Amino acid sequence: MRFTSPVLRDQQPIPADYAFGVFDPDQHVTLGANRNPPLEWSDLPPGTRSLVLICYDRDVPTHADDVNQEGRVVPADLPRTDFFHWILVDLPPAPARILAGEFSDGVTAGGKAGPDGPRGARQGINNYREWFAGDPAMAGDYFGYDGPCPPWNDSIVHHYTFTLYALDVARCPIEGKFTGTEVLAAITDHILDQASFTCTYSLNPAVPA
Repeated sequence: MRFTSPVLRDQQPIPADYAFGVFDPDQHVTLGANRNPPLEWSDLPPGTRSLVLICYDRDVPTHADDVNQEGRVVPADLPRTDFFHWILVDLPPAPARILAGEFSDGVTAGGKAGPDGPRGARQGINNYREWFAGDPAMAGDYFGYDGPCPPWNDSIVHHYTFTLYALDVARCPIEGKFTGTEVLAAITDHILDQASFTCTYSLNPAVPA
């Protein structure tokens, strides 16, 4: 099973076009184009009936005390946790590609609608729901893809893993609103194969991606 992208390379930075936040020299960060990246796959195992796509950042600070605070940095030794950026289920195996901007093109205050998405797929809620929970202008359920926007004062680069799962069922055994953690638990017994690659991103000019 092969899973690749025309624009993303393993262990290389994610281009700014596919980010939620981009570097700004005056205010540290500004909203980006937030397009989903193009993706391609091949050599799926026999019996594949649907695909699940998940993207997550493994380097999110577990405490927000220093996050995006002037005169402070997020320390490298701070414990980190996962932050889901894209949860997509019931994706048909063909056509064997996702186009750039097909599932996300721009930042939507309050999040994109869901769970129903293009191609009959369903989209889970990413962790921007928790990030913006206290912001009246941005709060909401964030379905689908929203790209990287790590703290602009983080002392480490963030790593974003894209994984494609081939399933033996046409519909992921999960209903309603769902998260990445819930999807991973639901598909455990239905995975025929999987493939991944990991990219990087940073908004701190002192920490090149």
